[in-house]
Amino acid sequence: MRGISRWTDKGGSYRTVQRFFHTIMPWSLLFWLFFRHQLYNSDDSYFLVGDESVVTKSGKQTYGLDRFFSGLLGIVVPSLAFFTLSLISVKERTSYPVMTEQRIRSEAEKQAAKSKAKKKKGKKKSSKKGKVGRPKGSKNKDKTQVKLTEELQQIKAMVKKQLVLINGLIPIKHLVLDGHFGNNNALQMTIQCGLDLVSKLRNDSALYFFYEGPQKNGRPRQYGDRINYDHIPDRFLKQSTLEDGIREDIYQATMLHRRFAQALNIVVIVKTNLKTGKRAHVVLFSSDLKLSFDTLVDYYRLRFQIEFNFRDAKQYWGLEDFMTVTETAVTNAANLSLFMVNISHLLLREFRQTSTQFGILDLKAHFRGRKYVMETLKLLPQMPEPILTEYIFDKIAQVGAIHTSEIRFNSP
Repeated sequence: MRGISRWTDKGGSYRTVQRFFHTIMPWSLLFWLFFRHQLYNSDDSYFLVGDESVVTKSGKQTYGLDRFFSGLLGIVVPSLAFFTLSLISVKERTSYPVMTEQRIRSEAEKQAAKSKAKKKKGKKKSSKKGKVGRPKGSKNKDKTQVKLTEELQQIKAMVKKQLVLINGLIPIKHLVLDGHFGNNNALQMTIQCGLDLVSKLRNDSALYFFYEGPQKNGRPRQYGDRINYDHIPDRFLKQSTLEDGIREDIYQATMLHRRFAQALNIVVIVKTNLKTGKRAHVVLFSSDLKLSFDTLVDYYRLRFQIEFNFRDAKQYWGLEDFMTVTETAVTNAANLSLFMVNISHLLLREFRQTSTQFGILDLKAHFRGRKYVMETLKLLPQMPEPILTEYIFDKIAQVGAIHTSEIRFNSP
């Protein structure tokens, strides 16, 4: 807070900044209005992306402090978790955060996670195999009727709230989530929001082609042969490219999974090293059966843009550094850091008109230099001529920058 107040002009005292952090703010509305009036392009197309960011935190008093898995560190650490929704611009290839909420795990959710881990561990130790086949007396279940976890309930509420804010201005059809949400529960949650899910399955997922043979009396047979990822039929091959001795084959088919309620649009990307013969593959899927393979792959690749939002928020805008502990202050700190990501996107548009490599470090160096000049000029008995002032601003603003730009803002 003190650091922010030092860089503000009149009206931004330390106490004012403190009051701001302890004031309840309508962040979701602020994000949307800023995007709508400053960043939205009516000629572009957008889709929703959601992901979680984990912020390491020491101490014991911070609201929501828990043990979350950090993908960056690869371990469970004392931390805070924030789930963020973002609008991805297909044309600009950029992610714009539009909503952030803190993940708070209840005691019931913690106990469920512990019991699940314990059960999984017990299965590994047990060498005895159960009886093959379906248990006697079991009945068919409606896989569309699922019990959503607290995490999925929160995401569902966020998505619905965001769609209400958008109010049809942007035709949102797809929600893209990472492999953590590659399951039937997440799929049903997305469908309940009126969207189609794009995500990733495990690379050993048991997928089945539709049965195409003769049918017998009784219930029609649906499941055909199980997919063999090393020998996928050529009729499903959509694209094959070769680069630096690596062949990439992309297959697409409508397939079935026994744990999903409906058929899935499956895209398998297989990469083969022609010199060594080694293969690797990724399995993407969508509930939208009409989505083309190139669009599905492009959407999932663009999902990674939200990771750049988290990187910028942590590295440049204080998401990793805030020291507030109360619920309101923590919420404001996290949302402010991601809101600054959107502001930086807007400012960079101007600078990149003359320098395509202009980045956030250059942006901060520019405005930091202008601040130094303003504070220095206040000490002079008389202000210099406007031409000289502009020259000084231009020179000092470039000190510390990696890339320079010819964009100039009016001097105060």
